[in-house]
Amino acid sequence: MTGTPIRVLVCDDQVLVRTGLVTIIDAQPDLAVAGECGDGRAAVDLAAELRPDVVVMDVRMPVLDGIEATRLLAGSGVPHPVKVLVVTTFNLDEYVYEALRAGASGFLLKDAPPAQLLHGIRTVATGAALLDPEVTRQLVGRFAARIRPAEDSAHEMPLTPRELEVLRLIADGLSNGEIAGALQISQETVKTFVSRILTKLALRDRVQAVVYAYRQGLVT
Repeated sequence: MTGTPIRVLVCDDQVLVRTGLVTIIDAQPDLAVAGECGDGRAAVDLAAELRPDVVVMDVRMPVLDGIEATRLLAGSGVPHPVKVLVVTTFNLDEYVYEALRAGASGFLLKDAPPAQLLHGIRTVATGAALLDPEVTRQLVGRFAARIRPAEDSAHEMPLTPRELEVLRLIADGLSNGEIAGALQISQETVKTFVSRILTKLALRDRVQAVVYAYRQGLVT
């Protein structure tokens, strides 16, 4: 292996779960556990001290819950945001949406297989976003009606018709491969479109693109 391992901070108030996560992560040659803690406040403090590449964050915790901790670590206005992967047993729409609004780069359920967790950490570390496919479809299907279009949604957007088409498909929860199939273009071309969309709209990742599309009334 070459390069520096991805440094991960694990935050979960259940010792058994936290130990399991630490063991799985530390067994990977390209990952390293930088630290661990059992509440959101400790996660914020440790992240400031250790500067991990990714924080694996539970939602329900004492002192400070995972949503608020995520907001303090990765929310808008944070000068040096940390990438947060929320991992929880609670597959509830409000948790998903609030975690994403707080600045999380990804959301996984704890019953996901270890390989999916590891893939999630690596994906988030690269700067990409990750949502459990089941969570994505539930978020889009159930929560969309509660995302109100912004008052300025009528203003002209700096996207080409093709970029708007790609943005709508992203908001529908499609992967790059699925978008490529739907539009009959290559995955590399899709990646180029996604990159342009994020740059033009000053969005951090695909998760923000989904919320943006609903806020702008592009998808209902």
